[in-house]
Amino acid sequence: MTSILPPGLEGNLVEYVQGGVGDWLPFDQKRFYTNAFIIQDEKVLLGLKKRGFGINKYNGFGGKVELGETLTEAAIRELKEEAGIDAPLEHTGSLLFMTKGAGWAFQIEIFSAHSYSGTPTESDEMRPEWFSFASPVSDADAIVPPIPYETMWDGDIHWLPLLIQGQKFVGRIDSVMQDDGEFAMTRHWFGTVVSNN
Repeated sequence: MTSILPPGLEGNLVEYVQGGVGDWLPFDQKRFYTNAFIIQDEKVLLGLKKRGFGINKYNGFGGKVELGETLTEAAIRELKEEAGIDAPLEHTGSLLFMTKGAGWAFQIEIFSAHSYSGTPTESDEMRPEWFSFASPVSDADAIVPPIPYETMWDGDIHWLPLLIQGQKFVGRIDSVMQDDGEFAMTRHWFGTVVSNN
């Protein structure tokens, strides 16, 4: 399905899902971040955020792109700092997040890998855990639980399946902060990237 792209998104995209109402929120600038995921044996490695923005939510491993870093360098550094592992990361998606009242948007570049070296290790910021994207699976005498969408960001349920399926994607989420400090999604759009090959 073809649709008009939300402001801030570009490329040869096909709509996957959209929702919400109202106008897209305006922004003056973007701040760049990365987020990395390891996908292996019908499982995805997520981290439980232990402090700061997104505390008590599961997410990939990432953060701010530092001055002089490429996006890939930032993703590799953040994965090492937060999970203690190295991986041959590849760019797989882009997400634009805008919150009402903020003058700037989060531009988050998503990376993934199907192999890694090292042992996933808890850091002061994240606790790595494996989750099944099929039904719960046994893994060396332990049951690997399903992806905990209920303790993730609202939009993750729309784009994480695309990441797991190996589809390149782009998305935008607009939100408002509620009285309890949580963010509520007001409008969203996700699409897959159409290859020119």
